[in-house]
Amino acid sequence: MDQIWETLQQIGQDFVQNTGLAIVRAVAFLVLGLVIIRIVQVIARSATLKSSRLDKSASTFVVSIITVVLYVALVIVVVSSLGFSTAGIIAAFSAVALAIALALKDSLASLANGVIIIFTKPFKKGDYVCIGGMEGLVQDIRLFNTKILTYSNETIIVPNSEVLGSKLVNYSDMPLRRVVIDVPVPYSCDIDEVKAFLLESVRAYEYVVETPEPSVVLAEYGESTLKLSVRAWGTTEKYWDLYYDLREIILKALDKHGVEKPHNQLEVRMRGNAPQGRKDA
Repeated sequence: MDQIWETLQQIGQDFVQNTGLAIVRAVAFLVLGLVIIRIVQVIARSATLKSSRLDKSASTFVVSIITVVLYVALVIVVVSSLGFSTAGIIAAFSAVALAIALALKDSLASLANGVIIIFTKPFKKGDYVCIGGMEGLVQDIRLFNTKILTYSNETIIVPNSEVLGSKLVNYSDMPLRRVVIDVPVPYSCDIDEVKAFLLESVRAYEYVVETPEPSVVLAEYGESTLKLSVRAWGTTEKYWDLYYDLREIILKALDKHGVEKPHNQLEVRMRGNAPQGRKDA
């Protein structure tokens, strides 16, 4: 009986000195690591949000990457403190990462493109863009896709791999945009007079900026009409107001000055005498 008791005491002493201390050390590393991760997250989030080079999406991505790296390092430290080989852990992480990469290669391509979009900033939230023929306002830029909203209130989710792989037009990138409206007028009109009153009407509109100056030029000789091109600049925010209002302003100016609306004309010429009809006897 005494021998059994001594054996149990020896086992308990070995547990406390070896396994018990390892468990306590692992728990201590875990608690300390969680506290450090939390502090680093707060510092990183504060630093990235204050940076003028990073927007909210980029700062969130940076904090997420730092958090994942710190958690992986914490797991390795905790498992190592329990006496396990870190080489096996790293090999296991590598195998899992490779399997995930092969299974999610398309998603990872979108993720990589999302990172490029976030940091290169070809567009930002609120911009009016055209991606692969789809136009709308950018609502959200995510790591895997971009959400745009059309003027018909339709939501379009575009994978980031398609965003950078398609033709991209950002209509909101520049502060000014130019409106070009083609105006057909008849050959019989006085071109200088028409150009003068159209230019005056365009300049009087409140959304037309003075620099660059608006202009009216003769753009094309048509088969039955002349084509004038009215060109005016305005702020990007007022582009659509400028576009549609100028069309109405131009039409009213033409009516006011009595310029007829041109229409296609066909000129027919007869050659020689018309054939005579057959006379009956």
